[in-house]
Amino acid sequence: MTDTAVDIDWVARAHSLAPAIRSAIGRIDADGKLPDELDAALHAAGMYRLLIPRSCGGAELDPVTFAEIIETFATVDASTAWVLGQVNAAAMSAAYVEADVAREIFAPGCVLAWGPPAPDKPHDARVVEGGYRLTGTWQFASGSRQANWLGGLALIFDADGTPRKNAAGKAETRTLLFPKSSATITDTWHVVGLRGTGSDQYAVTDLFVPAGRTFQRDRGGWRERGPLYRLSTVYLHAVAFGAVALGIARASLDAFVELALHKTPTRGNLGQPLRENNAVQGRIGLAEAQLRAARAYLLGAARAGFAEAATMTEGNVGMESRIEMRAASTLAIGLSEGVVDIAYRLAGSTAIFDAQPFERRFRDMHAVTQQVQSHLANYETIGQYRLGLPFALQI
Repeated sequence: MTDTAVDIDWVARAHSLAPAIRSAIGRIDADGKLPDELDAALHAAGMYRLLIPRSCGGAELDPVTFAEIIETFATVDASTAWVLGQVNAAAMSAAYVEADVAREIFAPGCVLAWGPPAPDKPHDARVVEGGYRLTGTWQFASGSRQANWLGGLALIFDADGTPRKNAAGKAETRTLLFPKSSATITDTWHVVGLRGTGSDQYAVTDLFVPAGRTFQRDRGGWRERGPLYRLSTVYLHAVAFGAVALGIARASLDAFVELALHKTPTRGNLGQPLRENNAVQGRIGLAEAQLRAARAYLLGAARAGFAEAATMTEGNVGMESRIEMRAASTLAIGLSEGVVDIAYRLAGSTAIFDAQPFERRFRDMHAVTQQVQSHLANYETIGQYRLGLPFALQI
């Protein structure tokens, strides 16, 4: 990057890319990836390097600015925002590996993508001289069609096949990074929404991965000392998911308000413009309040977590900050879904046409709600924490 990261208005830069994204929307959905020229523009603007340490040429942004950037992109196209949210959170790995490895994997033009292990497949790494032998299958690798590096979370086994345990007596895991060219990619991404994220499945068999290209995610041991890296990648993924939902909802609500200025339904209250309908007025007022509340909670939780991280000299932020972020992200997605549904329903038959700004955002929003960060079970975990009960969910 040629600019000093702290001197850039990153949100304004994201806004400046809106025309390029808007012109590519048809191909994004049809091709299941970001077109090459859009991908190049995002690289040139540094949008794949938002959370990479400055020591490696990244921007090392705070989570609030990151959220605002992702939200900005999501108002135009949710797939673009989702890809950038996912791969930027993954790029925080640059703070965990050695500097020379980080400079190799996160050189200009390089992108790392990853997804969770497939539940019915192995994801094992056996210790060998100089590194590990990795076998596994992972899925939902958003941004994998833009990437040239992949990562895989794996259970660790000693050379004799004995499973390793961590200090807490649980199975030890590591994340192993390897070139995309080493993996077999399976095109599985034929979906209702977020079609341009290219969230494919990938697999490797008995692949040697040097020890230096591995790390224990979110468990300390980072090389970088900046406060951003006191926040876990799970934390930043939550920021991104919530911000994508907020952006979709904002765009949907604004589109309906614009429609209501001139549309007069042919049935119901004949001759009455949408904006003069009392029921419409009430629902739009409620939707606006819910969206603003959700946004304030998400950005507030991100801001508070970063403030805590700035006071720390070791370890990750505490459980209170992590619980707040999980709650804020889950709520942002849930309330955003409601806002999108209100806009879609009130728009009537206008909303079902491809040429209108509702149909694609409706599909994208309902794809976001199926991601684990939005599950209602998250509230059970939050409640268990508040009631002083044990919980198993990763926070």
